[in-house]
Amino acid sequence: MADILVALIAFAGTMVGTFGGIVTSSKLTNYRIQQLEKKVDKHNNFAERIPIIEEKIKTANHRISDLEAFNHGLS
Repeated sequence: MADILVALIAFAGTMVGTFGGIVTSSKLTNYRIQQLEKKVDKHNNFAERIPIIEEKIKTANHRISDLEAFNHGLS
């Protein structure tokens, strides 16, 4: 009878430890996923801004070319 009681207590301890590990692992996984989502959001924001920056650079280069052409015409 005592052997059965010891086995049941050991089984209960094993179950508590197992479920505790699963819960802890799940929380850590969720935290890591949230951190990765934040990084992806930052990247997406940056990726959306690149075409705007490229267009502004193209405009600036065109204006510089126009000013250079104008300046050469005055020389």
